Parts: sequence; structure tokens; C-alpha cells
Amino acid sequence: MRLLFVTGSLAHGGAERHTLALANRLNERGHECHVAHVKDDAGLLEQLPLAGRAPPRSLEASRYLEPRAVARLARHAAALRPDAVVAVNGYALMHAWLALRGARLRTPLAVTYHSTKLLGAKQQLQMALYRLFFWSADCTVFVCDSQRRHWRRRGVFSRRNVVIYNGVDTDAFCDVRGPEERARLRAASGFAATDYVIGMSALLRPEKNHVQLVDAVARLRNRGVPARALMIGDGETRGAVEARALALGVSRDVAITGVQQDVRPYIEACDVMALCSVTEAFSLAAIEAMAMRRPVIHSDVGGAREMIVPGRNGFLFPAGNTGALVEKLAVLADRVVSEKMGQDAREVVKARFSERAMVDRYEQTLLEL
Repeated sequence: MRLLFVTGSLAHGGAERHTLALANRLNERGHECHVAHVKDDAGLLEQLPLAGRAPPRSLEASRYLEPRAVARLARHAAALRPDAVVAVNGYALMHAWLALRGARLRTPLAVTYHSTKLLGAKQQLQMALYRLFFWSADCTVFVCDSQRRHWRRRGVFSRRNVVIYNGVDTDAFCDVRGPEERARLRAASGFAATDYVIGMSALLRPEKNHVQLVDAVARLRNRGVPARALMIGDGETRGAVEARALALGVSRDVAITGVQQDVRPYIEACDVMALCSVTEAFSLAAIEAMAMRRPVIHSDVGGAREMIVPGRNGFLFPAGNTGALVEKLAVLADRVVSEKMGQDAREVVKARFSERAMVDRYEQTLLEL
């Protein structure tokens, strides 16, 4: 197949990483994958370059909907004549649909959807528009069943609707370092062997709710648990996180790494991973951590129940409930418990959420389209 993937951008983010990984794996299987991104932001290519016939093409849009960007995509599609177009989320879907009509191509159009909750009136208004494009698409791929049911109830669906879980390369994401090397990784991040290091791998954005982990660390330390937080990423809420840590007297116990090309060494420096998000679809960061034998404490949103069996490979807690988060983190401060649950976490990922299984499903679905 010749496939054209269309994304809003190639900035750092789970949906963008998922798209490039999928395109690379399909290229390796003999398909010809091309990528176009609406906005001129391609920072993710430094981390995960596209191994294709041509570099990703920027449509150079500077506004929300720019006719010149749609025209560029139409010309690109007309020259490629792809067997299928895969748009990533509603914004890219709108551009892809308009471009295919402009190029007068009857190419099958699929959309992968990575969101669950709409944040604010602006996104709700946008969805009122995007819903029309979902109805016209040939297929929507949801990343978990709870997300599919959520959006079906709200009138977001296509002619065909499938669930394909996000997947992780379990060969790349594995805990292979011995105790001495892991101790060096922890020391490099400023952590002692006796520290209880809680990681969070996510861009610092409001919906990721990093401030709640700061609150949890402060409460754990007040209970005598030597908790410290390692936040892997950067973003707009960094100032708020640092201010809360200062106000609670835990500034020295909260480290922010900035955006990292490779998150794996930082995950290995942690004992457990936490996600405090107020909204998620199916967290790629969570299953990456699980693949590396780290139990995950996840807010009970999106598809968290489809990846985590409480007490076996992690814990769930009600979103926003810091007391419940602290209680679950306290259980996992026992390293015997966390290591056993971490091993189970990897087995779950290998059985249900491998990258190979994900690519198999996408390949089958696109061939059928």
C-alpha cells in the first residue's frame, strides 16, 4: 500500500509518536508511507525520524484553517495517489477531507482518534464541526473500548469503527540494566538508593495535572515515606509545579528533566510511575512504563481500566482525589510489592499491548479499506 498520514503537527506528544512509529513499522513491512503535518512544528523528528521514501511535508499553516495549506495537501495527495489516507485526530481529518475533495480523489479516509475529554468551550465548538468529517470518513480507529463507547454516545463515529490499542516495542522498552547501573542512573538524577522515586512521563500541560503529584509527595514525606518525584518532560505548567513545590517545602524533592529524546533511562531511575491526568484516552506513557517493569498508579479515566488490573500491575484512583493517590503510592513504597507488580505489568503489555500486535491490526484494517 501507499499510505499518506496527516497530522496536525509533529510536536512532542503521544499521538504524534504513535503515528511515526506506525508509519516506520509499515514501511519496514514493504508499504510506502508518507507523512504531512499541517503546522510547521517537527521537533519530534529529532527523536523518531521517519524512515520513508521522502521526508515529512509541512503544509506551513499559520492559522487554524488556511486555504493554502489545504491546497498544498491536495496537490501532494494528487501527486502521490495514495491507496488510503490516515488522519490523526479531528483537526488533521478536516484538512485531509477537504484536500481529497479538492484533488477529486475517492481515496479511502481513516482517522485515528486519541482524545476523550474536550477541554473548554473552544474544543467543544471545534468538535461540533469535526463531527461532520467523522461521519464522512470511511473508518475511525479508537484507541480503547471505553473511548469508542464515550464518543458513540456523543455522535462521533464513521461508517466503520474499530478499536486498536496503542502498542509498545517491548524489545526497546525493557528493563535490562543491573543494580549497579540503575544506581548510577538514580545518582545522576540526584536520587539516593533509599529514596522512593515516583516518575511521571508527560508534557507539563494542565490536563496532565502534575501539581497533584507534588501534593502527594509532600503528604508522603509528612508520613515519613522518603518520596521524591521525577517529572520527565517540560511544558506550560512548569512554573505552577515549581511554585507548588516551593510552597509545600518539597522543592528539593521534585525534579523536572525537560523534554528528553529517550525517556527510558529516566523511567529506569524510578520505582513506580504515576499519571494524574484529568483526561486520557489510552496512555502510551503508561504502557511504556509497564513494559519496563514499573507498576503504574493511574487516575481512573479513559482506558485505564483496560490496561491496569488493580493490585496486580498497578492501581487506579479517582481523578483529582489526592488522598486516594497517596494511599496507593504508600502501598508501592514497599519494593518487594512494587517489583512483583512491575513484573506482572510487563507480562500484560507483552500479551495485549505489543507494537507488533498494534501494527498487525492497522495493516489488516487499512488493507480492508
